[in-house]
Amino acid sequence: MTDSVEKPSHYTFGKYECIDVIEELSKQNNLQGIEGFLYGNIIKYLWRYKHKNGIEDLQKARWYLDRLISNTENDFKPVGAKENERN
Repeated sequence: MTDSVEKPSHYTFGKYECIDVIEELSKQNNLQGIEGFLYGNIIKYLWRYKHKNGIEDLQKARWYLDRLISNTENDFKPVGAKENERN
């Protein structure tokens, strides 16, 4: 594969690669399914906005954040909270 597929510059600048950060944070926060997907996309668009599409990427991150809020606002429990605890 080409470098633009394997290691695109808008995801690989700095010390860490975006996908590695998403994977690690998803594991640490026990994110799965749609929640993990939405969370990963938020990070992705925030990560690259200064290196790719600017404001458009920030708007996309906001769209995914709004969707994450909508999907979790009634069922949110902090990581490690007991089953009967609510925030």
